[in-house]
Amino acid sequence: MFVFSVFYCIFAVEMDRKLIGFDAKRVFSNSTGLGSYGRTLINTLAALPLELRLYAPDHGICFLRRQIKRSDNIRTAYPRHLPFGKLSKALWRTFFIVRRLKQDGIQLYHGLSGELPVGIRKSGIKSVVTIHDLIFLRHPEYYNWFDVNIYTWKFRRTIREADHIIAISECTKRDIIDLGGVDEDRISVIYQGCAPRFTPEGSDPAFFQLVVPDRYLLYVGTIERRKNVLLAVKALLHLPEEVSLVIVGRQTAYYEEVFDFIWEHRLEERVRFFHNITDEQLPEFYSRAEAFVYPSRYEGFGIPIIEAINSGLPVVACTGSCLEEAGGPDSLYVDPDDIEGFAEAIKQVLQGAEGREERIRRSQQYVRRFEGADVARQVYDLYNKLLEP
Repeated sequence: MFVFSVFYCIFAVEMDRKLIGFDAKRVFSNSTGLGSYGRTLINTLAALPLELRLYAPDHGICFLRRQIKRSDNIRTAYPRHLPFGKLSKALWRTFFIVRRLKQDGIQLYHGLSGELPVGIRKSGIKSVVTIHDLIFLRHPEYYNWFDVNIYTWKFRRTIREADHIIAISECTKRDIIDLGGVDEDRISVIYQGCAPRFTPEGSDPAFFQLVVPDRYLLYVGTIERRKNVLLAVKALLHLPEEVSLVIVGRQTAYYEEVFDFIWEHRLEERVRFFHNITDEQLPEFYSRAEAFVYPSRYEGFGIPIIEAINSGLPVVACTGSCLEEAGGPDSLYVDPDDIEGFAEAIKQVLQGAEGREERIRRSQQYVRRFEGADVARQVYDLYNKLLEP
């Protein structure tokens, strides 16, 4: 009788687990913000009583796929037959996946990167979408015409399909209301979690074989005009010569403008570029830096700021979007066109500056709200609310 009771209890718990599907395309293929968001969330949700199904049009990139923890309640799902390559993968993800979700018994589907498939609402499957930013609508000058129109179409369609929307910052929530006309009660602000490897103890010098300066400021992000890294380069002219800048990120056409300034002002020895950095190497860049700079003009959130603070760094960022939400009141914020102001803010956080350690300590207390387990619990509670009978 006792054995039967134990078996029944285990069986009842398993039957009570909700079956949640995820759009995992970028989880398996994107090494930057969107992919990191999905991987961190899924790994933390795996500790909760859920069954997770990751739907992707292909296997993506091996080393990213391996960042998803091995767990009995995580499974992957791919299309069974896709004869037309890249186009058919896009069509499957947008138009045909709903049939598969119904066959698999999915109760709720979560679009992790701002998209939901056509027909999800009519299918009876509940849906949640995470919207990271609406920069393509707020600042279309940073995108080409075709991309703006495609992103806008997807956004308009997705907000009609979604039962509920997660915004990763109050700034993004305001944009969804202002630019999408969405009722506030359909939106929850749930901040992006930070991967646990970004702590002073999380780095591992064994993976780090790159030469960096003795004293450096760190920037992590794509080298593109919106992210405004040239401001940090120009600030070097007002800082001690022994302080350098390390830039980690993918290069775009904007890199040429940045490099031209470096060449013109003979800063080649003080600015170092790194790209194709592995997931294991990145925490070591943070751990060796003296301060973190993030001069972006507009962001949906700014997860590198959280990574930096968790790694024990003071932060200097820019006003104008959501970066104050990410860094809290003890980081410093400057107008994105104020070169001398940016340099002066950096001087306030260099080694030996008065109040530097206290600033770091209070910032680390602030960013505890972004810890993965707490974020996962908020998402889990939202799933349960939407699936209430």
